[in-house]
Amino acid sequence: MQGADCFLGLSVKGMVSKDMVKSMADNPIIFACANPDPEITYTDAKEARPDAIMGTGRSDFPNQVNNVLGFPFIFRGALDVGATAINEEMKLAAAQALADLAKQPAPEYVCKAFGVDKLEFGIDYIIPKALDLRLIEYVSVAVAKAAMDTGVARKTVDLDAYAKELRQRIADSSARVGAYVESYNLGI
Repeated sequence: MQGADCFLGLSVKGMVSKDMVKSMADNPIIFACANPDPEITYTDAKEARPDAIMGTGRSDFPNQVNNVLGFPFIFRGALDVGATAINEEMKLAAAQALADLAKQPAPEYVCKAFGVDKLEFGIDYIIPKALDLRLIEYVSVAVAKAAMDTGVARKTVDLDAYAKELRQRIADSSARVGAYVESYNLGI
């Protein structure tokens, strides 16, 4: 890993040492995504290189890399336009939508869930949290647009109306779940 700008791991726990991380280029990007335990722990990687952008598959550290951020919303967008395929343009649109959402301040409910005052784009927040309800709108709309733009969509949707519909689905679902939770008088 000497001089490497990026490490993407999908192997097994403990494959990367602090010395390996120390040997990387300035401001390295490390995605240690072995599950349930990464190739190097977040703590060890940051001790070795505080300048590193570090992500793992774990929700208890910054920058959780998890397929739940993409797959349900890629499928939602593809299904809603009757896409005949999921092509590279749709995948790239999903990735760009995640990047765009990460650059927006996280909602208060997301910050509260993670016990922080704010989450803003930077070294420890380059990817949205899985609890961000805006994911369905950002990613699904981007995927639907890409499907239409590349000719794999069997139907055309008004993207503004589609985004509004998705926001309403989430609002309705949250209201139903909230009422259910309230019925248990848990005091949360």
